[in-house]
Amino acid sequence: MRFISILITLFFVNTNPTPNEAYWGQIGHRTIGHIADGMLSKKATKKVKKVLGTETLAEVSTWMDEIRSDNAYRYANTWHYCTIPDGMTYETAPKQNGGDVIWAIERIINKLKSGALSANEEAENLKFLVHLVGDIHQPLHVGNGEDRGGNDVKVEWFGNSTNLHSVWDSRMIDGKQFSYTELADWVNHPTKSEIKEWQKATVREWAMESMSFREQVYAVPENGRLSYRYSYDNFDLVKQRILQAGVRLAGVINEIYR
Repeated sequence: MRFISILITLFFVNTNPTPNEAYWGQIGHRTIGHIADGMLSKKATKKVKKVLGTETLAEVSTWMDEIRSDNAYRYANTWHYCTIPDGMTYETAPKQNGGDVIWAIERIINKLKSGALSANEEAENLKFLVHLVGDIHQPLHVGNGEDRGGNDVKVEWFGNSTNLHSVWDSRMIDGKQFSYTELADWVNHPTKSEIKEWQKATVREWAMESMSFREQVYAVPENGRLSYRYSYDNFDLVKQRILQAGVRLAGVINEIYR
């Protein structure tokens, strides 16, 4: 009986600091991909079609979550996030075993630029890139090292028990009841100066931006009950980060396939 109890405990204890749920949720990721699809250069559009076939950036954006069920891709489990404690930078923060979202994005960009990948390797790396650019723009994917990116912050969302990470990944977005194309139509209005400024920022600057929103993200009442007010206070930030991710994803892919 003691052996069985140990097995049950090991099954239910999640030692991975990333959440078990889809990152940004399917709608969030597809919105980011859809925005990027519409901002690709002609050359990049042609190359992406060659690499992905009939699939769009929006359609492959959730692939990296889907492959978490395949043990062959377990090596990528830690790539969805990074940990930068308060008062630290990425360079001074402890390094993450297995790599992190910043390391992975920088590495994948270099691999795609090299032109040395097989067709299958190029397709997989492009799919990784689409997803990870989205992840790094979700503020809680740059964790403080204390609560598994908000997964340990238990809250109620309109009376339903959940955690803060889930609220940011999907619950605020799902509450709007938009399709990903409708959400993209709503948020996709960057100015030329915003596009230029956002695409000029480095991957590490994207992460520091996410980190900079911690005070706002963690402004949770003591009773942990979140509903309309929290969404009202934070949905503009959700929209901003989704738009920035889409604009930057397009910029990176245009640079890779220039």
